[in-house]
Amino acid sequence: MGLLRYISSRVASYLVVLFIGLTVTFFLPRLMPSDPVEQYIFELQSTAGQSLSAEEMAYLRETLNQIYGLEGSLWSQYLGYLERVIFHFDFGPSFSGFPTPVMVFIARALPWTLGLLAMTTLISWTLGNLIGLIAGYFSDSKAAAVLEVFGILLYPIPYYIVALVLILLLAYVWKLFPLTTTIRPGPLTVAKVSAILRNSILPALTIIIGSLGWNILSMKALSFANKEEGYVTFARLKGTPSRKIMTGYVARNSILPQITALSLSLGSIFNGALLTEMLFSYPGMGLLMRTAAGAGDFNMMYGTITISIFAVATAALVIDLVYPLFDPRIRYR
Repeated sequence: MGLLRYISSRVASYLVVLFIGLTVTFFLPRLMPSDPVEQYIFELQSTAGQSLSAEEMAYLRETLNQIYGLEGSLWSQYLGYLERVIFHFDFGPSFSGFPTPVMVFIARALPWTLGLLAMTTLISWTLGNLIGLIAGYFSDSKAAAVLEVFGILLYPIPYYIVALVLILLLAYVWKLFPLTTTIRPGPLTVAKVSAILRNSILPALTIIIGSLGWNILSMKALSFANKEEGYVTFARLKGTPSRKIMTGYVARNSILPQITALSLSLGSIFNGALLTEMLFSYPGMGLLMRTAAGAGDFNMMYGTITISIFAVATAALVIDLVYPLFDPRIRYR
């Protein structure tokens, strides 16, 4: 019963977050000054090189409003949007890529972002906690001081500064990696996988370095505090090996807040990944979102933002549900 209550409360919070996210996503693009239908008609006239008659303009405007779900009152548009997204997961056709559905573009870009995020988050979190644990447990050594200074220097640097520095040094000065991501379409081959990995190194390094500092500093502080606890002192007096004390006592109790911090930081990590994708022209959700914002593509913005919210909220829910496995004290609370 306690387990069911625990899961149901987390799932309820998860659904509330998704609902609020969907609502904000619907109203936010409508605050933009541009009208996507008028912009599309203007681009159509510019491409055709001739103006449409008043009747043709009215018919085209009415048709586009129906296609993109912009007809009727704001409330009816909102209800229709919720019905399409919740029950059909349909964001309609793309304004800038008509008549291709938005989900086709998202299906192409999402694996790039998820692959980049999964790899960089795991590496940064694991490496940062390992460095912080060593720096905190061996706090009296000079190496620990160097590791702490390393974390202090990295922590305040924003993602975009790291990205620009890596671009200048590794892509422009030394030319070790390409300036922008260029992947030819087609089936996966050994050469293509190699090209994907090579093009992903700079964006991945940006996210890892950008989030490494906080993991080092927080884990260092926690492990330094825990190594002075009574149970650690008792273990030393019993003659427990130092390595076992560090991994079995200090690390095990210090990692619990880090798991919570990982859950809370997923949103900022995802935002950093999107920004990094824009800077590197990485073909993920960030580049798709930038293109949609520049073209005033409401449906594309709905789709990319909604998928981003869904991904972050789902990851946080999974971490929240598995957290009792690491801390039995909250298992049924």
